[in-house]
Order: sequence, then C-alpha cells, then structure tokens
Amino acid sequence: MKVLMINGSPHEKGCTNAALEIIAKELAEQGVESETVWIGTGAVHSCTGCGFCRTKGRCVFSDDVLTSIGEKVKTADGYVFGSPVHYASPAGSMIALMDRLFWCYGSYMKYKPAASVVSARRAGTTASLDALNKYISFNSMIQVPATYWNMVHGSSASDVAQDEEGVSIMRAVGSNMAWLLKLLDSAKGTDLEKPVDVPKAKTSFIR
Repeated sequence: MKVLMINGSPHEKGCTNAALEIIAKELAEQGVESETVWIGTGAVHSCTGCGFCRTKGRCVFSDDVLTSIGEKVKTADGYVFGSPVHYASPAGSMIALMDRLFWCYGSYMKYKPAASVVSARRAGTTASLDALNKYISFNSMIQVPATYWNMVHGSSASDVAQDEEGVSIMRAVGSNMAWLLKLLDSAKGTDLEKPVDVPKAKTSFIR
C-alpha cells in the first residue's frame, strides 16, 4: 500500500512539507509506504477547458509537472493534497494542478481514500481546506477523517512542530488513512471492493 502526497507549496521544505512529514511518519509506523512530490516553483498551466484530455487521455500541456505526477497517481492507493494558504485560498499553482489532475487522472483516484491539509501563519485555513476538499468529494473518493480541521499554523517548519494540536491532527490523518487502506485491502476480491457505480446525469440550469 502506498500513499502519494503532493506538496503544493513553492517552499519545498516549508510548513506544508512539515505537515506532510508528520503524516508520512505515522503511515510508516503503521506499515504504509508514502511518497511526497513537490510541484516546484515553475509555471503550472491552468485548465483551458479544451477537452483534449477527454479524447486523448492526457493533458494538452506536457511541459509542466502534471504528467509526472499523474503517472504516480495511477499506482497510488491513497492521496494527501497539501497547500499553503495564499490570500485565504490554496496556492494558485496547486489549484491549477488540481483542476487538470482530476480531469486527466480522476478515474485512477475514484473510490480511493484522500485527505487535504493546509498550512498558514494565521487565517484563511478553513476556506482553503474547503476548496481542496471539493475535489475529493466530486470524484467519489473516501475523505479521510481526523479530529479537527486538517490544518497547521506557523511561519516556518519549526513553528509547525510547536503547534501541538496541528501535529496531533496530522497524526490522526496518517493513522486513519492507514486504517482505511487496510480495510479496503481486506475487501479486495469481494463484492465490497467497490460500491455500485451510479452513472452521472449531467444537466444545466436551463434544461
């Protein structure tokens, strides 16, 4: 079992990574492997709604981090999406990545457990967390529970270590992720492996 964690911060070893490291440690203690990928500081294309991925199975843009992360998505059993708070919302590059990631690779993540985590100096965390959680909800994924909102506070990685409640929440995310993965693994080969897939009806507000 393996969990893919995405660090959506422009700071590779900042507060968001500190939160993900706590989750990774808890996963390891419970026998679950994890890998953290950093989206870097380069430009990340936003989705243009061109529909290319729907016919070709890949994004029309191939010159940023999406393709390499998407290949890792295919083989992961669970996911953690981490982002800092920028102006009371997730980092712009993370949102751009998430839009395209779910369009192009959402089918590989369906019915798998996932969690979002955010970091901030002070505020904007709940709004940012809500934005990331929508991807999980819309894609028929299993949202990993915790003991409070999945957030840490601080201006540096060392600050995060002092956020005792935040640390405990990240540990709970890791522990509950491991639990869900083991439950799902035990259901493989049975009629409980996946729910009955209900086809989606798509309408607009005018018909």
